[in-house]
Amino acid sequence: MSSPVEMPVGDEGRQLSSKLNWLRAGVMGANDGIVSIAGMVVGVAGAAVSNEALLAAGFAALAAGALSMAVGEYVSVSSQRDSQRAELENEQAQLARNPEYELQQLTRLIHAEGIDQPLARQVARQLTEKDPLTAHARLELGIDPKVLSNPWQAGLASMLAFIAGGVIPLAAILLSARDIAVSVTAVAVVIALGVTGSVSAHFGRAPKLRAVLRTVGGGILAMGITYSVGSLVGAQI
Repeated sequence: MSSPVEMPVGDEGRQLSSKLNWLRAGVMGANDGIVSIAGMVVGVAGAAVSNEALLAAGFAALAAGALSMAVGEYVSVSSQRDSQRAELENEQAQLARNPEYELQQLTRLIHAEGIDQPLARQVARQLTEKDPLTAHARLELGIDPKVLSNPWQAGLASMLAFIAGGVIPLAAILLSARDIAVSVTAVAVVIALGVTGSVSAHFGRAPKLRAVLRTVGGGILAMGITYSVGSLVGAQI
């Protein structure tokens, strides 16, 4: 008698992929915080406002940006989760309505992965007996019903990542002497963006130098433009 055959579900692989996705999202959130707050504080500094006004503007921008990131990520992930649930409900209805057709479909999906037809049929039967919805969701929809995204967790992670990144230019400009504050902030931002660009490229297995140059270049451009706008506005008032 042959031993039971099961397709590996790759729980460890999915968990690792999920963690890497969260790390990438965190890095990008921190990068947004660095660029957004750096552009704002440098622009306000260019307007030659008082330290008190700069402090108020910096913390207001940090709070607004963090909350915006949290709400945006919450809404985005909630929409994705609702869509995934709708697909799972539809798949469950199809399984109840025509189980034999769904078994044939699952067999074809397994066969398409390079498994011989008889073995694919056997695997499909065993997966269907164990948990048909999970089998179809993973192979047909690319969804793991047991690992749906959490919108609250996503929103909180994005908010904290933005704050972590935004604190860097804010602290740099507030803790530096006024005559060198913009220069110190620019250096801090370049270093921070270099780190986030490198980490992001590492997770994405992309060339690090290109990613760092692109990230740092974008940050410098943002600071340059906002400083020029701030200086122009400050000269008019």
